[in-house]
Amino acid sequence: MLDKHTKVCLCKAIPRLKIKEAIANGADTVEKVQKATGAGSGGCGGRRCTPKIQELLEKQLNQ
Repeated sequence: MLDKHTKVCLCKAIPRLKIKEAIANGADTVEKVQKATGAGSGGCGGRRCTPKIQELLEKQLNQ
């Protein structure tokens, strides 16, 4: 439930759930996640969400 409401990309309002879904569907790099979700294309240019995406990638791929 929290994944649906917790925003990873604040500029584009992209929730953690969407990021996790992209990773589950094969996006295994920050660039692939950003391309699949649109994260990182907002006003900050990914400066805020890129570290969060990297952290989610590491957690999900190392399970």
